[in-house]
Amino acid sequence: MEPVGERAAAPPAETATASADDASVASPAVISGEAASTDQTRRVSWLSVAGWVSYDLGNTLFSFNIISLYLPLWVVNDMGGQDSSYGLANSISMALMFLTAPLLGAISDQARGRLPFLAGTTVVCVGLTALLGQGGLIVTLILFAVANYFYQAGLIFYDALLPAVSTPETRGRISGIGIGIGYCGSFIGLGVGFLILSGNPAAKPLVFEATAALFLLFALPCFLLVREPKRLDAHRLSLQTLLAALAELRQTFYRVQHYPGLGRFLLGRVFYADAANTLITFMGIYVTNEVGFSEGQTQLLLLGGIAAGVVGGLIWGPIVDRIGPKRTLDAVLLFWLVLFVLVAAIGGLHLPGWIFWISGPLSGVALAGTWTADRPLMIQLAPPRYLGQFYGLYAMVGRFASITGPLLWSLVVDWLGWGRPAAVLSLALWIVASLLILRGVPAEPRAWVSEDLAPTAPA
Repeated sequence: MEPVGERAAAPPAETATASADDASVASPAVISGEAASTDQTRRVSWLSVAGWVSYDLGNTLFSFNIISLYLPLWVVNDMGGQDSSYGLANSISMALMFLTAPLLGAISDQARGRLPFLAGTTVVCVGLTALLGQGGLIVTLILFAVANYFYQAGLIFYDALLPAVSTPETRGRISGIGIGIGYCGSFIGLGVGFLILSGNPAAKPLVFEATAALFLLFALPCFLLVREPKRLDAHRLSLQTLLAALAELRQTFYRVQHYPGLGRFLLGRVFYADAANTLITFMGIYVTNEVGFSEGQTQLLLLGGIAAGVVGGLIWGPIVDRIGPKRTLDAVLLFWLVLFVLVAAIGGLHLPGWIFWISGPLSGVALAGTWTADRPLMIQLAPPRYLGQFYGLYAMVGRFASITGPLLWSLVVDWLGWGRPAAVLSLALWIVASLLILRGVPAEPRAWVSEDLAPTAPA
């Protein structure tokens, strides 16, 4: 693709101002949109885009093979562990990420670039993943908890690289391509597992090693091809950098209120991320026990949802670029709301099961649209200088949602005894709550003052 210039049209004046007592907005130097302080017509090559998208392919492969499929099966079926054994290891790593995500983002804001952090966290994750299954159940669960932590940490730095590989005109399209191509990693992971395990069902440790190798292989283009603008106000990594990041972190939560709509977006993300992820997590159980699908039919349905996600990312991306990430996210959430009601009706009203062959893939389209829109919206709302620490908050609320969603499902289904269709309707209420919260989020790009922009040198 030919490099594209960055948009210079000024947004509405009301989005350019913040609280008068915020020192960062005292300067009269206002720069429109998301322009870099050194070059308002920064050029992005397709090589950088291809490298960034390739990483999405690798991290989705890791997530599917290790977090969702083969490792849980190894723990329970091969090693005789309990569901709670794997669940505890996963929850510990998520809790640690919840506590440290903003600090990691703040540290990356102090450095010249985020690529070294992404490379470091990925290499640690890959190395530990290759060792899974080698030292027994307890050792493997510990290794997984650490590997998953570094995997989740890498996502903070990876998402924050989106401005380096896109312009405001192409941000939705690039985000959508990353989501769509990323879903292909699930098919690759499934194929690798099938090839290895068809000859020896007990060879899951070999699947873990192959997953680690493929993750690294798909990550290398990102490390080598992405050209990230270097911050001119950066510091060398040291104890002083950590102390500076901690000092910045104390201001992070204070700063949220000075950027209109940012706090509302993060709060709304808790609700819609919780609802979407929880439905996907329990869909297999729902269609098997409520709708009456066989395990084989359920697997086909899930594969159909993944394939629909590939298409969905490619569809939603241009829509984001055309109408903006906020309006697109609103449309996606309304789409989710209809799906939740339909899914609950299929199980609760005993509608024909074939309807799920439609609603299942549509949920993949909706999920792709959610992440395609909310990454660019985060960039639109957060000041470039502090993008790392705000992406830390973005990751933190996502981890919080992954903890509370299963608890809500268990509360409705098991403790209250209302059943799974009622649990789906409760998730629909969370979508409604997110729509109401997000009403106060501005849809137009805002203007940044010079203090909000990180001084950078060309990539």
